Amino acid sequence: MAKLNKEDFISSLKEMNLLEIKELVDAMKEEFGVDPSAVAVAAPVAGGSEAEAAPSTVSVSIASAGVSKVAVIKVVKEITGLGLKEAKDIVDNNGVVKENIPTSEADEIKAKLEEAGAEVEVK
Repeated sequence: MAKLNKEDFISSLKEMNLLEIKELVDAMKEEFGVDPSAVAVAAPVAGGSEAEAAPSTVSVSIASAGVSKVAVIKVVKEITGLGLKEAKDIVDNNGVVKENIPTSEADEIKAKLEEAGAEVEVK
């Protein structure tokens, strides 16, 4: 019997209906003792660890208020919706401005705070 290459096998699959493909999968399970659908499901799980390397949510905190502390307090107040005293406490204590936010939002907040003169940490 001639060996099928990948392209021929895929073109053969395209010609099959769902019932024929299910029968093929069942036959592969029986012949090789492996569920090919389990292998297909396991592949994204392995790729999922790469996605975990880059966190989907981060926290933005003040590392230093810089020289224009008042401007930084105003930006923190605007971002958080807190009162003036609470925003000042965050800036004075190098506190967390926002937690568990998407990285895109964190980048925007970081840009605003740096524009006001603060040094910002994104963790």
